[in-house]
Amino acid sequence: MKERVEGLVAQLEEQELDGVLISTPENRRYLSGFSGSAGFLLITKSDAILATDSRYTEQATSQAPDFDVRQVHGGWRWLIDELKSQRLQRVGFENQHMTVASYDNLIEAIKSDSSLRNISMIPAPGLAENQRIIKDNEELAMLQLAIDSSDKAMDLVCPNITPGMTEREIAWKMETAMRDAGADAISFDTIVAAGPNGAMAHHQPTDYIIKQGDPIVIDMGAKVGGYCSDLSRSIAVGEADETFKQIYDIVLGSQLIAINTLKAGMTGEEADNLSRDVIVQAGYGANFGHSLGHGVGLEIHENPRVGPRSPDVLDLNTVFTVEPGIYLSGWGGIRIEDIVILREDGAIPLSKAKK
Repeated sequence: MKERVEGLVAQLEEQELDGVLISTPENRRYLSGFSGSAGFLLITKSDAILATDSRYTEQATSQAPDFDVRQVHGGWRWLIDELKSQRLQRVGFENQHMTVASYDNLIEAIKSDSSLRNISMIPAPGLAENQRIIKDNEELAMLQLAIDSSDKAMDLVCPNITPGMTEREIAWKMETAMRDAGADAISFDTIVAAGPNGAMAHHQPTDYIIKQGDPIVIDMGAKVGGYCSDLSRSIAVGEADETFKQIYDIVLGSQLIAINTLKAGMTGEEADNLSRDVIVQAGYGANFGHSLGHGVGLEIHENPRVGPRSPDVLDLNTVFTVEPGIYLSGWGGIRIEDIVILREDGAIPLSKAKK
């Protein structure tokens, strides 16, 4: 964790900040190791403070040994005291996370103390998120465990899906299998979209009864140590019809071309085009409405963005999904998704579930 904090402090120098207040749960965990649901980090050039309430002080002390853990009782008194004692003047805050009400309360607390008239709270979004794009070895280990859990669940459940089951039943079997395979939790609500429901990319499971020949899109993920996996497979129940075979081959081909062609230094838009061009040339460009992929880690969707108009550069050791899809109203959809990591010799798939 020390290296992560040091990386953030280096950014403070670049941004001309004396310190930064971290409120986003994922950034709080990334920088300190603390997984509790309440607390703030105040990181300056000389100190790293974790403020939380009495429910979490023992946990915080155990999980964040590199931080000075402070037990607080609500409000901003603890921060006001630190601003004064450390003589901070320019302090960043995560405006992408802090609510307007919390910000207003903070500013009011600062204004009420005449000794803090030179304090400026500066919006500083993305400092920790920028660091989180490149995963260290500890993060990669947790990610792989989450990916392995979802791979095992997919390979266990899919061969046993039969007509008469419902989308809800399949979703529950997937979630149970992931936990049995070592997952701490699911990383998002499992998507099971059968028959015509597959035309909705983020359909939620219903009591729809699976029929012979139905195409099914399954999109699910596990969480281990706070890190998320994200995996999609598309199957046909029984004998696949010609539409399924045709669309599946196009989607799989577009995914494999992207994975086999990706190189470090590409932008998210350039990566997206690798797959999208195949689908457009096949005549289904209008049926691929979402981006090719996204970063994944402590959040299920994080930087880099891999999609049209994304300027994000895909650097070495970047981890992201590759998930092309085609969706046909009245019939269903096909989506195939794997997590890859960019190495010197290209993209290496981390997920191994059968396609």
